[in-house]
Amino acid sequence: MKVSLPAIRTVARTNIRHVARALHGLSRGKLTPNMVTMFGFLMHVPIAYLIATEHNLWAAVLLVLFGLFDTLDGELARLQKRESDGGGLLDAATDRMKEVLLYTGAASALIASSHPKMAVWAVAACGASICVSYVKAKGEATVARTKHQIPYTQLNKMFADGLVPFEVRMAMLVVGLLVGQLGFALVIITILASYTAFQRLFKITKQLS
Repeated sequence: MKVSLPAIRTVARTNIRHVARALHGLSRGKLTPNMVTMFGFLMHVPIAYLIATEHNLWAAVLLVLFGLFDTLDGELARLQKRESDGGGLLDAATDRMKEVLLYTGAASALIASSHPKMAVWAVAACGASICVSYVKAKGEATVARTKHQIPYTQLNKMFADGLVPFEVRMAMLVVGLLVGQLGFALVIITILASYTAFQRLFKITKQLS
């Protein structure tokens, strides 16, 4: 996965860059990156509902489609030269809110299933995923305090790696929905996200020392 992920990212970003240019031209520059970010976030509300009501195929398709908005807003920001700390904060915050929505939908679906106790894994997956992001955010804040004048774009990439970052967790959720193994996907996300949190913690500790 480590080998293929950069290649997938490169292909996706190349295509999304073309889409960003087209939308920028059609809107005459009036479509802002923050608008794209918020629209992508709001569309995760019906996706969570589809997961909760076990419309897994539609949930997976829409999750892939609107998951691309995470790349689109960034490409639009670079195109319009609107990259900012505020935009980065909004993007990171809404990503965490998306995960809470999606795992809540997953918990609801599992509670209504023949194995309601599996819903605990939705809670665990949500907690582990937030820990990954919390460790990253805390590490960035600590490094920014000890090493001044680091640009946000550089700081944001410092601890963004690890086994299962946000886009990989979402891909795993999509696969779980498509093959009808939502509970199993949540177990795997919990385990690998926990490992990723410790990976990032180790890297940050090493950077500080």
